[in-house]
Formats: sequence, structure tokens, C-alpha cells
Amino acid sequence: MFKTLRDALKIKEVRNKLILTLVLLFIYRLGCWLPIPGINVDVFKAATNEETGNTFLSLLSSVSGGALSQGSFLALGVSPYITASIIIQLLAAIIPSWQKLTKEGGADGRKKISLYTKIAALILALAQAIGIAVGFGAADSAAFDMFGGSEFVCYAFIVLMLVAGSMFTVWLGEKITEIGIGNGMSLLIFVGILSSAASSMATNFSRLVEGGEATQTAIWQLILFVVALIAIFALVVFVDGGERKVGVQYAKQMKGRKMYGGQSTYIPVRVNANGVMPIIFASAILTFPQLIMSVFGSSANPNKFIVWWNNWLGAGKPIYSIVLALLILAFAYFYTMLNFDTEQISRQIQQQGGFIPGIRPGKPTAQYLDNINKKITLFGAIFLAFMALIPTLVFSAIGGVGLTSAFSATGMLIVVSVALEFNKQLEAQMLMRNYRGFLK
Repeated sequence: MFKTLRDALKIKEVRNKLILTLVLLFIYRLGCWLPIPGINVDVFKAATNEETGNTFLSLLSSVSGGALSQGSFLALGVSPYITASIIIQLLAAIIPSWQKLTKEGGADGRKKISLYTKIAALILALAQAIGIAVGFGAADSAAFDMFGGSEFVCYAFIVLMLVAGSMFTVWLGEKITEIGIGNGMSLLIFVGILSSAASSMATNFSRLVEGGEATQTAIWQLILFVVALIAIFALVVFVDGGERKVGVQYAKQMKGRKMYGGQSTYIPVRVNANGVMPIIFASAILTFPQLIMSVFGSSANPNKFIVWWNNWLGAGKPIYSIVLALLILAFAYFYTMLNFDTEQISRQIQQQGGFIPGIRPGKPTAQYLDNINKKITLFGAIFLAFMALIPTLVFSAIGGVGLTSAFSATGMLIVVSVALEFNKQLEAQMLMRNYRGFLK
């Protein structure tokens, strides 16, 4: 990856795109550290503390790179947009007219689906902002100090700022995708997770200079944590590159005086073709009830149901991890059905005069590809579920304040997947530039 980045910097067009991407990411991180005027940052930090605060708010803050703990303008981040994308994709698989838009609508269809997603994101951002404003206001009357203490005006101002910040984040993500390199939304999540991880690791490094037994314990915990982290990263990279190559043979055809075809190629069926999307989907679905409940309670005075939810289904709890793993399995198959249409692939192979050796063209080919895809998806889904359970248990066994939260299983998968995808996008940009130079 470093070699690819070094080579990319030598190409002016790619270098400009990299600079634009970094500038937009810098603007995002700057917005994450600019607090909304009139809020009490100490109240926000206390509510998002992993050990004493609301687990949903802690998770939301970690994904946004600590923006919520700062009470910043971009505190909501891309969370409403991700949840809206999940809802729209689910509806697109159910509603026939939306199915037609996604499959046959072309560019206009994608624009309409994108518009529906933004409208849903706006509604979810509004609901989430109201929940945060009401929750923090109920937690501490000193949370907001503006407009002479008028409660309604304070809440309205906070909600307006949070919603505007969320939609500004969506705009930044789209701009990165449009004029930069890589998927903008994924890169924003990537940067947020790395920022949270860096803060947590810095806290642990500070313990090393305290002296005495605390230093020795912290050193061993840090060493074990780094070893486990490297091993898990290596496993993620190894599985991400795994694929099943289905051979395809194209028959020779005589057109005029020229012979066409006769070549062999293959269809790559990746073990983890869905990337990190099943994890993002499952996490968003499982944390959505905590968003709703945050409207009716706070970390300072929670109701009994919220206490029960945080104790049993809060982020990081054993039952939460199990339910998360089951949702990942379900979403892995669902996302595969959306993105790998075996009938369409079979039809394209047949139209181009190709066939899979030993398999008849048409429906038998579609069934053969479907069986392979289901088996490969099963291994990929089991791997994702494994990643949702085992690393959390390993990091908990190692212990250490901040070590477990520095890199969650979900965070590691997102970081590795986005980094690998960014590398592929970078290589594609360089290859495209080389082709353009060749054609000129």
C-alpha cells in the first residue's frame, strides 16, 4: 500500500485528488472539535464516558471520533445517513417500483434512490438530535447555557445545529466520492474510528509514566494488546483477499474472416465480498433502539427499561455480541442477494458464447453459481460473526482502561476494509490514467 501511495504521489492528477481528499477530511475533523456555542462540554464528556455514561452515546462518540463528547457541530456524523441507507436498501428489495429503479432506472434511478436516502437521513438526524438535546437537558440543567436559559429555544438551537452538521457531513462524504479518491462515507467513518483509537491509546501510553506496579502492568497489557491487534489485522487481510475462481471458457466464433473467442477466464467469488457492510448494517439496527430510548431517559436519571437494556443489550455486553453476530449472518446473505445476481451473470456468459466447463449454459449455470456463492458467503458470514465475538473477549481478558475500546471488532473490520478498498481505488485511478496516456 505504501508503494502504491508513493507511486500515486508522482502522478499530478492522482496527487491532486489525494490532496482534495485530505483537505475535506481535515475540514471534517476540524468540525468534530468545534463545540456548539453555549453548551457545557463537561456534561457531554461525562455522558459519553464508556464506564459511567450511556453505551449508545459512547458508541456514537467513538464512531464520530469523539465529536459527541465535545458537543461539536458534527456530533451526529454519518450515523443518520448510514441508518437511512439501510432502511432504503431494505425497502428497495421489497417495493417493486423501487426494485425497478435500482435495477433498470440507470443514472436517474440512482439519483431518485439517493434523494430518498437523504430525506430519510434528514428525518433520522432530526429524531436523533431531539433525543440528544432532550436527554442531555434532562441529565443536567447546566448542559446548555444560552438565550437566557429558555429551554425550548435552547433545544431548538441545538437540534438545528446538529441536523445541519449531519447534512453537512453527508455533503462532505459525497464530495470526497465525487472529486476525491474512495468512498467518502466510508473514509469519514474510517477517520473517526482512527481518531478515537488514537485517543484511547494515548491514555494508555500516559499510564506508562506513572511509575510502580501500574507501569509494569500497563506495559504488559499494552504488549499483549498490540500482539493480538496485529494477529487480528493479519487475519482480516488474509480473509479479505480470499476468493474462489470459477473458470469460464469462451467458444471460438468466426465473424467474417476473423476468429474471435477461444479464451479462458474466471469469475472471482470473494469470501468476504460484502466487505464491512453487514457489520455496519447490524450495528446500526442493534443500536437504533438505544437512540429511541435516549429521548426518554438520560445517563443521570435513566428509567428501568434503559438500565435493563444497557445491562443486557448495551454495546460490548455478551448478549449484544451474540445478537450482533446473528444479524451479521442474516445481512451477509441479504447483501449477497442484492449484489450477486447469478441469473444475470449466467445470461451474460451465455450471450457472449461462454460456458463453465462441465456445466450446461442457462439455468444450470445459474444454479451452480448460486450454490458456490451460498457456500462462500457462509464462510464469509461466519468470519464476520467470529470477528464480532472473539476479539472483544480477547481484549476484555487482556484488560486495561481504554484498551478494549481502542479498537473494537467492528472498528478493526471497518479500518482494514476501508484501507484495502482505498488502496484498490488508488490503483484503479493510476491504471485509468495510464490507459488515458496510452490512448493519447
